[in-house]
Amino acid sequence: MNIGEAAKRSGVSAKMIRYYEQTGLIPPAQRTESGYRDYGDKEVHMLGFIRRARDLGFSVEVIGELLGLWTDQSRRSADVRQIAQGHLSNLRRKIEELEAMSQTLESLIDACHGDHRPDCPIIADLETSDPQPDPQTPKPRTGAIDANHAVAKR
Repeated sequence: MNIGEAAKRSGVSAKMIRYYEQTGLIPPAQRTESGYRDYGDKEVHMLGFIRRARDLGFSVEVIGELLGLWTDQSRRSADVRQIAQGHLSNLRRKIEELEAMSQTLESLIDACHGDHRPDCPIIADLETSDPQPDPQTPKPRTGAIDANHAVAKR
């Protein structure tokens, strides 16, 4: 089958199939006499595996490892489990980071009057949140923010 049909059957776009082939994630496709890529059920199954792994958020690099384990009949399930547990830990950490970001933004939005005045706690927070401030560089002043606009840093 051609790349369009393989894309349709696997749920992976033709562009991504070419990318996976170019990066070595999947082996180069067989070619027809006229030079077109030719895929079989085995390749479509592999592309489906990749699509599902991407849906779960695995990186292309880790998918390569999982593909290697998938094709290795002497694999240890403990190796697969370890990869999945590491990914789950990373996802949970990212979720916590996103929750913290969401809470901070919610607090800043609540503190912003959103009116005609230039004073804005959102801008003030962004301005003062330099992770490594240079003590030599003066910060520009954007105007005083009254107590009603103050937001506690998280």
